[in-house]
Amino acid sequence: MLNDAKGFSRIIIACGRTDLRRGIDGLAAVVAEQFRLDPAEKNVLFLFCGTKTDRIKGIVFEGDGYLLLYKRLSAGRFRWPRTQEEAMAITQEQFDLLMQGMTIVSTIRQVTPKRLC
Repeated sequence: MLNDAKGFSRIIIACGRTDLRRGIDGLAAVVAEQFRLDPAEKNVLFLFCGTKTDRIKGIVFEGDGYLLLYKRLSAGRFRWPRTQEEAMAITQEQFDLLMQGMTIVSTIRQVTPKRLC
């Protein structure tokens, strides 16, 4: 199901680390309180990653209730954005890259050169 997420209207990832011991209510509370988003928005996939980057959790409100998704890779790791503590909407292409183990956030940083004199 998570490898093909074409049925979702939006995909939002929680950058940084989330305690994956939380269930549906705990993750919905993170969406509502920390990110100020509506966890009951229909067909929106909210994804979370814990300290170990070989597993992710997701919640989706389907209109009549929540669906809790859990994926643990048998080999490899997800390249989860760790620099921000906010939610980030991603495109279907970025989602596909994430599921393939690719990074979706640029690692190139701006630098200011030091004075030579």
